[in-house]
Amino acid sequence: MLMTGIAMFGVLDANSKILSAEYSAAQAIFLRHVTLLALLLGLRALWREAGGSLRTRHPFLHGLRAVAMLFSGLLFFLAFRHLPLALGYLVFFTAPFLTLVMAALFLREEVPRAAWIWSGVGFGGVIIALVPQIGGGASLLGLGYALLGTICYATNITINRGLRAEAGLARLIFWPSLLGLIAMAPFAWGAWVPPDAEGWARLTANGVIAGAATLLLALAFRHASPARLAPFEFIALPWSVVLDYVVFGNTPGLAVILGGCVVVLACLMSERAVIAAARRPSRQGTSSGKA
Repeated sequence: MLMTGIAMFGVLDANSKILSAEYSAAQAIFLRHVTLLALLLGLRALWREAGGSLRTRHPFLHGLRAVAMLFSGLLFFLAFRHLPLALGYLVFFTAPFLTLVMAALFLREEVPRAAWIWSGVGFGGVIIALVPQIGGGASLLGLGYALLGTICYATNITINRGLRAEAGLARLIFWPSLLGLIAMAPFAWGAWVPPDAEGWARLTANGVIAGAATLLLALAFRHASPARLAPFEFIALPWSVVLDYVVFGNTPGLAVILGGCVVVLACLMSERAVIAAARRPSRQGTSSGKA
């Protein structure tokens, strides 16, 4: 679910980069949330209580999550106006490390040493690819947007993990979409560009893809810890390189390819290390006669 969600976010960002040439961030984000709310409420009209209750015992966490999602979407939309997809994702790949830190600090989750080590290796791969790009005159404004968006994304993922005990998924779409719609409406109105048929299709698709990707990531972090999943978010690097080349004709440099290889290696080795760590206590428990 995590890797499918990451792939969908890649498609979303590629579509957003195309839209950013003609439409404002406010209009695109506003229509994204309109689409999400329309789909959710339409589904609940056909199937009563689809996705579970909209009520929550954690309004503060849902409010904070909604703000984090809104700014993450807005900041990445702005970032990809100035950056190639692959370069924006290089900044985004600090998110797994930030997620591990937040999980340890705020959720009090134990993070295996192997996850720290291999996420650090993956982060090193990001640095290998990013440093030459900065020296080559990459947009510092775009990089700043991407960094702030990454912090918001990591906050969202951490809160998702904290809300994993709540059954149902409807509230995960409803509250962020309602806040985003209200917050972006005045700005969207002030910068409105009437879309043509293709524009409506792309703007609507943004909402559908964003909703599906958000639910997949929320489900993924309900079923597994950030320590287990965080290194696999690095898979978006080769995915973004492919999209950059196929959709926009941007060929990755040697540093990006080398950094991507380091990232993929970190993902694979982290998986092996975490599985080995999970099995070790089980064998010790069996040998000591404990259930």
